Amino acid sequence: MVIKVFLASSSGSTAIKKKQQDVLGFLEALKVDYAPLDIACNEDNRMWMRENVPVEKKPTNGIPLPPQIFNEESYCGDYETFFDAKEDNAVFAFLGLPPPPGSKEAKEAEKAFILENGPVENGTVEIETVESETVESGTDDAEDEENLEAEEVEEENLDDDSLKPPVKQEEAQEEVEDEEAKGEDDQPVSEEEEELRQLEEEEEAPEVTEVYSGCAPSPLHGVAPDVE
Repeated sequence: MVIKVFLASSSGSTAIKKKQQDVLGFLEALKVDYAPLDIACNEDNRMWMRENVPVEKKPTNGIPLPPQIFNEESYCGDYETFFDAKEDNAVFAFLGLPPPPGSKEAKEAEKAFILENGPVENGTVEIETVESETVESGTDDAEDEENLEAEEVEEENLDDDSLKPPVKQEEAQEEVEDEEAKGEDDQPVSEEEEELRQLEEEEEAPEVTEVYSGCAPSPLHGVAPDVE
């Protein structure tokens, strides 16, 4: 960006000459690059300056006087506004340029930023944000490690038969024995066992008959009663 300073090299006004010298001298002291454009010897410069100065910045007669300052095509101001910016240590802001680091204007701009935005609060928020992100990431990492350790222990337990609970084996064995016993009770009786059972019943029946045969017959049995 080039700072353009429109001035009149052959002006008969001492006041205008002094103002022009003050502006150029201060720009040189600040080491600001600028291009002096003479309106006295160049009609194009004079017409361009008059056309691009905003209407509200022109004097009542409509003819702006030098020096007039521009940043490329953007209007910065005249001598009065330049002087005010100089008194406020805001020449770079007036010119639309960033102040050099460490300059008085840069320090003033930093102070103004502090007053408007409160860097302590912003700094605190940023620090808290960073700390919270660190804590969250640390917590996530710890949880991942615990999950991995739990999975490893579970896999080791599955591979090691000695760690399996013996209670389940005993319960399974008892269930098998109960099923076997139940199966034995439910088996059908074979023909041989049935015959043996019938023979035992027949052997028991004659003994009962013999007992009755050894007894004296009843006198009434088979004898017709006398009729008188």
